[in-house]
Amino acid sequence: MNLKLPTPLRRAFAAAIAAALGLVGCGTTGPGAVPGQLSRAAPDAGQTSRAMPRASNASTPREYRQDAARHIYARNGARIYSGKLPPLLYAVGTLQVSLDANGKVVSMNWMRAPKHAPEVIAEIERTVLEASPYPAARRIDKLVWTDTWLWDKGGHFQLDTLTEGQLSSLQDPR
Repeated sequence: MNLKLPTPLRRAFAAAIAAALGLVGCGTTGPGAVPGQLSRAAPDAGQTSRAMPRASNASTPREYRQDAARHIYARNGARIYSGKLPPLLYAVGTLQVSLDANGKVVSMNWMRAPKHAPEVIAEIERTVLEASPYPAARRIDKLVWTDTWLWDKGGHFQLDTLTEGQLSSLQDPR
């Protein structure tokens, strides 16, 4: 039996098949998981009412760091360390995050992982994934956002991009 569908319906049908085939190859890490990193399912669209962030006007990855850091801070206000960080930090790690054109996390790569604190590694990865999507960088083709996470013993952090600095000794006033 050969059905003759109108062109708009054929296109919609073809798009639906292409999407389904794309999902077939998604691997075994689960929905929303970042390959090779912390496996964690992203929340369903119905579970969150978070608005899409504004698009970024950055024209370089270096400029984009400000937008991404502000985005993380906006979603983690109670966890941001206020003021100058103590002279001895519990963990410091540098993470590269690859984002797609819509600001969704594609992959993560540790340039310097705080291996002595695996719970911090997991928490940073979780924080990055939960903050997705990030502001879409319309002026940058392929975006890799790199930042250094400065972590205290109490679980509070600053990103190097927006840090307020660090005390030079334990006696310095805050």
